[in-house]
Amino acid sequence: MSETVLNKFLRYAKIDTRSDDSSTTSPSTMKQFDLAKVLKQELLDLGIKDVELDDNCYIMATIPSNLPSDHPAYSKVPTIGFVAHVDTSPDVTDENVNPQIIENYQGGDIVLPADNSIIIRESENPELKNCIGHTLVTTDGTTLLGADDKAGVATIMKVAEILTSSDNTILHGDIRIGFTPDEEIGMGTRHFDVAKFGCKYAYTIDGEMPGELNKETFSADSGIIRITGRDIHPGSAKDIMVNAVRVAGEIISRFPKHIAPETTEGHEPYVHPHTVEGGVGSATIKILFRDFDSKGLPKLHTIVRDIIAEVQGLFPKAKIELEVIEQYRNMLDTLEKNPEVLDNLWEAAKNVGANPYWKPIRGGTDGSRLTEMGLPTPNIYNGGQNFHSKTEWMSVNALEKTVETVLELVQIYVKNAK
Repeated sequence: MSETVLNKFLRYAKIDTRSDDSSTTSPSTMKQFDLAKVLKQELLDLGIKDVELDDNCYIMATIPSNLPSDHPAYSKVPTIGFVAHVDTSPDVTDENVNPQIIENYQGGDIVLPADNSIIIRESENPELKNCIGHTLVTTDGTTLLGADDKAGVATIMKVAEILTSSDNTILHGDIRIGFTPDEEIGMGTRHFDVAKFGCKYAYTIDGEMPGELNKETFSADSGIIRITGRDIHPGSAKDIMVNAVRVAGEIISRFPKHIAPETTEGHEPYVHPHTVEGGVGSATIKILFRDFDSKGLPKLHTIVRDIIAEVQGLFPKAKIELEVIEQYRNMLDTLEKNPEVLDNLWEAAKNVGANPYWKPIRGGTDGSRLTEMGLPTPNIYNGGQNFHSKTEWMSVNALEKTVETVLELVQIYVKNAK
């Protein structure tokens, strides 16, 4: 029996797949396999024969072309892929997700039932005005929802169900499915085998509301400041203790406020200290460096290095080190050199009435690295909003529009085959 894309999403959302940016394993959390194993079995149950789940929690599978041998596009349609990630952000728990369904939303703030202090405010969510009459899904206020990116996972699984059904009439070429772990910690493509995936183009389904298409992301690095102090009993600490917590506070207080996430928009870069851990003896500060121009990243590194040098002078007995880790780079230049992958997506979104427009992502997707690795991969909307928070919500109508868009897209590749 056919299952709605909403029901698929609700089942997946309840599986804890939170990744861990402090882990050194791949995947970073073994519980990501809990969802991956479910997806593998469901793909096998659809009759897909080449489903693979590897030791690093990557799933690959193929929906074979159904083009008749006498079709004009036979052998001309490129293999395309659709990719989504199974993990959720480490920023907020996804244990015991309890989705709330609001049918026929009529506007106004949404107070979440398990914590009345957590409110999805209409004033902070301009997309709500475009969702009058929609069915919405929210959290209960105790967890994130997981639409990032289980909405993308549900979309791909619903498309797979439709295209493999016995009564399917949609003609398409070979379609590859890819599910990745650890996207939320910047490691979603660490073990992704592009050659094995075997696509000319791919699309991540990891965006927001219908119409918004993404061919441009931040270039991104992460940083870890490690502070080594000296701990001793406070009663005998004079001239001996070196308090790493104080050192961390001095560093963070000097971060420029005009290049913070909360003070920037559009193409403006930022430096974002997002995690502080430790005590008197040692502390760490985790940082995000983001700039749409990759050449701007070293300038952001220099800002932090200069701050460290200044604070080091105030605490000469402390040891302060900065490690910078490359994450991903803006995919714009490569994608614009492959207009077919963009033009077909635009046409599909237009054909389904999504009123497409290109918007830069103030973040990243697996598509950033996949594009850098030689697989042009723009991003498609999935209907979610307020990712990584307890106020995350999703429009079911928008999720259904995503399914419609993907089905239209595979047909456009047949129509436009040369």
